[in-house]
Amino acid sequence: MSFPQRVRIAEMGPRDGLQNESMHLTVDDKVQLIDQLSQTGLNYIEAGSFVSPKWVPQMADSTAVLQQITRVPGITYSALTPNIRGFQDALAAGADEVAVFGAASESFTQKNINCSIAESLARFESIMAAAQKAGIRVRGYVSTVVGCPYEGDIKPEQVAWVAKALLDMGCYEISLGDTIGVGTPLKVKRMLEAVRKQVPVEQLAAHFHDTYGQAVANLYAVLEEGVAVIDSSVAGLGGCPYAPGAAGNVATEDVLYLLQGLGIETGIDLKAIAKIGQQISARLVRANRSKVGLALSNQ
Repeated sequence: MSFPQRVRIAEMGPRDGLQNESMHLTVDDKVQLIDQLSQTGLNYIEAGSFVSPKWVPQMADSTAVLQQITRVPGITYSALTPNIRGFQDALAAGADEVAVFGAASESFTQKNINCSIAESLARFESIMAAAQKAGIRVRGYVSTVVGCPYEGDIKPEQVAWVAKALLDMGCYEISLGDTIGVGTPLKVKRMLEAVRKQVPVEQLAAHFHDTYGQAVANLYAVLEEGVAVIDSSVAGLGGCPYAPGAAGNVATEDVLYLLQGLGIETGIDLKAIAKIGQQISARLVRANRSKVGLALSNQ
């Protein structure tokens, strides 16, 4: 297949990014970050997560954040919702869309949400029914699609099975997550090959973490296969609370630079994103993990 002409970026920084940063930002800080991102040409921002604050305290203020952001027409402000209570809270807070998350690894699922894969999927049925009634779209995440911190390599067929289950349940799009960033181009192509037999490539997104510095190469590999939606995080923020040692999601700046070099449209202002990346990194007192962001800041 050839490269897509246009790619949609799903910005994960305010949720997937901040949920694993050691410094907890204030509501005002989070609102400022989302409002800045809203001015860059992005049309999808994951703004919060309605999980138990006991497990992810960084996201405890998601209701306040969603209620205080300045919404820009044409941008979807989404939230992660692991259960019906989370869905109801997200709906009340004004989330435009919600996401549910499963995993391709039994061990990771047990560690993450204390149940089996099958049980985790069954839990989503009430969310799907409520979302359909409310007219809210649901995005599905599959974690550990290449490797698991507890099981090692994951069979591509297992990933395909979970992705198909989420699709059949009613998720409009399935985001394939290399949660611990162990993927290589050949591994992700083999994984995608199996998943595409069950889910149309037009309904797939790539969500690659950059632990081993392979995320951009892996994205090039799946772009070649027609994937046209990429999850990324400004300044490479974050990690995963249940994946020890995992680096943050691939930096939005690095993805945009790759796509520009390939002549693929995004409608997003790279320099504006890079400036935000520098600012949020300074606010978090951490290094900017975007190589492109660092290079642009030194020009």
